[in-house]
Amino acid sequence: MGIENQLKTSVVKAVKELYGAEIALESIQLQVTRKDMKGDYTIVVFPLLKVSKKNPVETGNELGAFIKNDCQNVSEFDVIKGFLNIQLSHAYWIDFLNKIGNDDSYGIKKVTDESSQVMIEYSSPNTNKPLHLGHIRNNLLGYSLSRIVEANGNKVVKTNIVNDRGIHICKSMLAWKKWGEGQTPESTGKKGDHLVGDYYVRFDQELKKEQAALIADGASKEEAEASSPLMKEAREMLLKWEANDPEVYALWEQLNKWVYSGFATTYETMGVDFDKIYYESDTYKTGRDMVLGGVEKGVFEKREDNSVWADLEKDGLDEKLLLRADGTSVYMTQDIGTAKLRFDDYKIDEMVYVVGNEQNYHFKVLAILLDRLGFDWGKDLVHFSYGMVELPEGKMKSREGTVVDADDLMAAMIDTARDMSKELGKLEGYSEEEAEKVYKTIALGALKYFILKVDPRKNMTFDPKESIDFNGNTGPFIQYTYARIQSIGRKAADKGFSIPDCIDSTTILSDKEVQLMSMLANFPSVVKEAGKVYSPAVIANYIYDMAKEFNQFYHDSPIAVEENEAIRSMRLFLCKSVGQAIKNGMWMLGIDVPERM
Repeated sequence: MGIENQLKTSVVKAVKELYGAEIALESIQLQVTRKDMKGDYTIVVFPLLKVSKKNPVETGNELGAFIKNDCQNVSEFDVIKGFLNIQLSHAYWIDFLNKIGNDDSYGIKKVTDESSQVMIEYSSPNTNKPLHLGHIRNNLLGYSLSRIVEANGNKVVKTNIVNDRGIHICKSMLAWKKWGEGQTPESTGKKGDHLVGDYYVRFDQELKKEQAALIADGASKEEAEASSPLMKEAREMLLKWEANDPEVYALWEQLNKWVYSGFATTYETMGVDFDKIYYESDTYKTGRDMVLGGVEKGVFEKREDNSVWADLEKDGLDEKLLLRADGTSVYMTQDIGTAKLRFDDYKIDEMVYVVGNEQNYHFKVLAILLDRLGFDWGKDLVHFSYGMVELPEGKMKSREGTVVDADDLMAAMIDTARDMSKELGKLEGYSEEEAEKVYKTIALGALKYFILKVDPRKNMTFDPKESIDFNGNTGPFIQYTYARIQSIGRKAADKGFSIPDCIDSTTILSDKEVQLMSMLANFPSVVKEAGKVYSPAVIANYIYDMAKEFNQFYHDSPIAVEENEAIRSMRLFLCKSVGQAIKNGMWMLGIDVPERM
């Protein structure tokens, strides 16, 4: 039985013996004691006054005395108004540390054959442009969430749906065909996704020129947009693609091949991966068949113009188009098809979509439609909705070429990490190859942590300079703390002191040491909470608080130079345990921690 249940059980016994009343274990309000108060756990007394018939202080003192006598792990108690603060014994904390100190997977539950299978979709790029800063937030959130869900004991399948069809793809294809002059990634020295993205921008530039000319000839803005020859060509190309026109299809395959190669490089640098990649060019056909099957079953309605709709009025929503009159699919149709293919491939117990909050309505509708089509997890699908990310300069626009490419941003971050590390002299004595590896670890740690520490539901501004600071709530600060802990172990070994396998139960602890152990004890609960609310920020900010607490302990407490052997051994063991928790927490964020910095 965990200590929290021990304390709650003791309260139940106390209330029965002292006041002759029965209360439910779940009704007891138990929380971690505030840092500015003495104690480890706090019991809220106010709800118990109705059975004690006494004032808060008297009730608290009676409960405290009973619990101290009943629970051997309690050493002291204190009552402040209606709050009973419980202090646990040093023997309890040392026993706790001995139990977790050699557990490399502390905070991470084992996955078993009986574990639920959770599928998490993230990334979802279009093949008409390279990944940008917005994609970075999506990928980092999705990848971190997959690890948090796994750490909570679930089987995880990481998936990506690539948007490789549609009018936006045809815009890049048409622009390359018209103005590309046979350029390839090899001939230009550009990554394939960047090359194709250049032609998406070029299409928009040429379209604006064309529309400006039409307006100059007397057309209204609406008329210019409707009569654009360039847009007409792009739409015709899409129809040819859907009809499997050999020339158009070959061009589509060629440009997509370049983009996929570019994406693979970006994902590798970013440190994210997938167990299965789906493509809309495959799923839209399945979705169309599913929708037509829904018409036959009376789930959807086919109208006179052959368009297919879903009536959602009884669900408090409006009607939703699923197939256009010409038979072409919409995004909803494609998502239905993807769901079918995924369910065929895996036994999914839960489906999580990592998609920006501008798609909130889309996923409300998707959940209803999948439920109507018979998917067990349909109505319970999770839309992990997150806010937009901007730079200090403001919003980005793909068509105008004002986005920040993921590749460029990551390269700039590595350059900054290299410059700062050299200036601070942190990697003296490293070989060039070793140093470059650490520069990349620091840079990506800074990028990932800065994005993941923010509540995913909120919009955020990413500031590259602020993110890579070695002080404050940053990835490099936490990485440096971990490296400092490893350095302590090496220095102790140089002095002939080894980290013990366990520590003496009679060792006296300082308040700082108890506080650090108390934070360590909360780690599994933090991991559980992060999985429950789908928020890497819960892990990120806990690890930062842990690193801060450790650095205060390090500042106040001699470790390798401590003369008392029992205290020195305990502190080395505590350092090791804190380091492992930081490493495991950072792993859940997809962040590596260097052994030396």
